[in-house]
Amino acid sequence: MPRGKRTRSTGWRKVRALRLEDIRHWWMRRLPVLEWVPTYDWKENLVPDAVSGMMLAIQQVTQGLAFAVLSSVHPVFGLYGSFFPVIIYAIFGMGRHVATGTFALTSLISANAVERLVPSAGTNFTANNNSGVLGLSEFEMQRIGVAAAVSFLGGIIQVAMFMLQLGSATFLLTEPVISAMTTGAATHVVTSQVKYLLGMKMPYISGPLGFFHIYAYIFENIRSVQLEALLLSLLSIVVLVLVKELNEKFQRNIKIVLPIDLVLIIATSAACYYADMEYVYGLEVVGHIPEGLPPPKLPPMNVLSEVVTEAFGVALVGYVASLALAQGSAKKFKYTVDDNQEFLAHGLSNVIPSFFFCIPSAAAMGRTALLYSTGARTQVACLISSALILVVIYTVGPMLYWLPMCVLASIIIVGLKGMLMQFRDLKKYWNVDKIDWSIWVSTYVFTICFAANVGLLYGVVCTIVTVIFRFSRARTLSLKNMKEVEYKYKTEDNCQSLKQVKIVSVNNPLVFLNARKFHADLTKIIQKDSMSSQACEDVNKCEQNTLLCSFSNGSCHGESLQPSQSERRVLILDCSGLSLFDYTGASMLLQIYMDCKNRHIDVLLACCKASLIKAMQYGGNLESENPVFFESVSSAIDAIQIHRNYSKFSEQSEV
Repeated sequence: MPRGKRTRSTGWRKVRALRLEDIRHWWMRRLPVLEWVPTYDWKENLVPDAVSGMMLAIQQVTQGLAFAVLSSVHPVFGLYGSFFPVIIYAIFGMGRHVATGTFALTSLISANAVERLVPSAGTNFTANNNSGVLGLSEFEMQRIGVAAAVSFLGGIIQVAMFMLQLGSATFLLTEPVISAMTTGAATHVVTSQVKYLLGMKMPYISGPLGFFHIYAYIFENIRSVQLEALLLSLLSIVVLVLVKELNEKFQRNIKIVLPIDLVLIIATSAACYYADMEYVYGLEVVGHIPEGLPPPKLPPMNVLSEVVTEAFGVALVGYVASLALAQGSAKKFKYTVDDNQEFLAHGLSNVIPSFFFCIPSAAAMGRTALLYSTGARTQVACLISSALILVVIYTVGPMLYWLPMCVLASIIIVGLKGMLMQFRDLKKYWNVDKIDWSIWVSTYVFTICFAANVGLLYGVVCTIVTVIFRFSRARTLSLKNMKEVEYKYKTEDNCQSLKQVKIVSVNNPLVFLNARKFHADLTKIIQKDSMSSQACEDVNKCEQNTLLCSFSNGSCHGESLQPSQSERRVLILDCSGLSLFDYTGASMLLQIYMDCKNRHIDVLLACCKASLIKAMQYGGNLESENPVFFESVSSAIDAIQIHRNYSKFSEQSEV
């Protein structure tokens, strides 16, 4: 083979190998399942993952039914929403202890679109007006179509945010904002379930101040409260809270906690069946649960334009809540989570399941806490729970017909305990930072008065305004101790000549937000130094220029004389802390340089980045007999000392 062809063939093999390696790396990043499955330790992890998966499946079933009702769709769609998104996230997600599925906040948001586009005076899940799909009524299929459209569009928005690499913008979602938004949304969820707890028939109320209108309606119709539903709700809440508290207290002594949600569902369903509570007492029950999985179907595209607001709410609120849980689990178990990859994982977990009549999904605090407490190791626990949910869908579903709705509402409310307990964070924020406390309170109020997505947007705006306000007023400079610098760099013989040298360290980025503050701080330092040394300089000038003053009638207050090179003050700006600058910042440095030059103050810049040097050289006139930029503060001091020694030698030679 000729030498030229051999070289080209070798080069092509290297390029192809590089491309294959890049492709492999890209797939490993986008499909985290390819990274953890080959290294899965079956002996160590399978048993704890299986136990966690069984416990999670119980909670997924109960929350799936409950959150489907919260989303104003048939409960069976909550079972689908607890099956499909879990599998998708296990493939694309990076949170090993994140339990994706139906979520209270996203269900509440999608309910706004469902009730607005497919309104109903009363919801009857036991209707037998078949539509040909799953044996459900046409009304129910229209409702789930709207919810699936919200899930589809919300997922598309999340995938678009992944493609735009907006995961890095999550730094604006501070802990107080997330805490306040989720607490406010949890309060909304509790309010939406009050009608089931009381057994009341009431219209769907939403919109601005809808929170207050709901309670106003309840108090106006307090006589219509169903006593049997109220008593069953109170009993269910007491039992759930008591048993879960005992589980948490003794979880170190027992390996498997009591699945009280499942026990309560079985007990109340059996009691409702044998006592015929649906007809005797008029209790509202879940009703018919279809068997099996539905065939895939495209969500109705004609309603996408009408659910944009809810889709954005689902995309943002669901991602924020899920990311907080993923980051918390990563910190707890010492692994990393890519914020941008989570956009893709949750986006696909909404888009793909929407073809199977699923409501919007996200990670939930209660399910994630359950994985912690039961010792789950990987996403295998979630996959095992999906397999068990599939068994429920095909076999156990019809047995849930007699489950009272007030019991489901009780399960929802108790499941939100973790979010509601975030009120305790207020004391922490008050003691640490009053501004964060005020952001929490105002974000919570906005969430209560309007909606979760509005509260989140308000919180982000408040965060941005606070950052701008604090950044523009933050301290930008610090005056270094010259004695320490002299001790570090120079001997005592040269200390006297460095008294006119001031070293100022730049501590923050220099951008348009704080450029004026930077100029004001530096001007104060220069003026303060000028006032302290002015008297001494005047005396020295009078002594050194006595002969010249005699020709001016003995007065030394006539014309001002420029100081000699050995007496000129020097300002060294240590730019090692200047990590970021913009055009305004560079222009401000140039302005300071020219102002100091007019005051006969030499300005030297040390530890500058190449980009800053280039910007200043391009933006203004830096002509000087001596260098302006130095690699370090010590090299700048050395240059000052050499220049002053040379100036003194020249002056002595002239004399």
